[in-house]
Amino acid sequence: MADVGLSPRQLAVRVGVSGKTVERWISDPELIPHPRNRQDACDALGVDEEMLWPKAVKDRIKTGTDREIVHSYPYRSACPSTVWGELIENAAEELFFAGFTNYFLWLDQPDFVGTLRRKAEQGCRIRFLLGDPEGEVARQREQIEDVALTVSTRIRITLEHLGKLGPVERLETRFSAPTDAINHVSLSVFRFDDQALVTPHLARLVGHDSPLLHLHSQGRTGMFSRFAEHTEELWSRGVSTPPRTTRSAKGSSA
Repeated sequence: MADVGLSPRQLAVRVGVSGKTVERWISDPELIPHPRNRQDACDALGVDEEMLWPKAVKDRIKTGTDREIVHSYPYRSACPSTVWGELIENAAEELFFAGFTNYFLWLDQPDFVGTLRRKAEQGCRIRFLLGDPEGEVARQREQIEDVALTVSTRIRITLEHLGKLGPVERLETRFSAPTDAINHVSLSVFRFDDQALVTPHLARLVGHDSPLLHLHSQGRTGMFSRFAEHTEELWSRGVSTPPRTTRSAKGSSA
């Protein structure tokens, strides 16, 4: 305060608190003001928060096993489409979409076909791991969800959009193997270089009603790596999808 020529009372006026409140801040180092008051005080004094209240900053720093969690959402639909867009746009080496249908991407991302083509041309490896629309697990999941837009239809819509891309280098698609399908349908993992969005599917809920975690890799033994290894294992046993050709989504009724 002396450096900027402010008394405790003058700082109090700037922040909008009483003079006694500022005096308590000064006399009790364990007292941490409300975040808004801390920010206003820092702005008035021209210093960073860690200089005045280092404990508050330290308490926000993740140091345990949760340090890879960037954000969590109770519903996948609560994650803004801009988050997906930024992760896709910023990925330089790897895009891996391992949802069972991946259907929602074509709705949420403007000109997703064009974006994928451009990312592939820029040297990004792009993979789609899908459930087999003719598989037993897809049929069982349709009965569980009991919604008009069935699992197999959503998969075929993704195949239709991928068909619009035509032959593109660095773009690969596979169906998960029949023995892996139950593990695939229960967990969707979407990777963007060293970040991922992960959705564990709950009971009868469709994907957008299930929770989502946004992870950022901090090493080889964290949560990101565990989920990455899971999808790589599914991919390694995956089977080829039909050739990508522009065609309408078959079986879209029912």
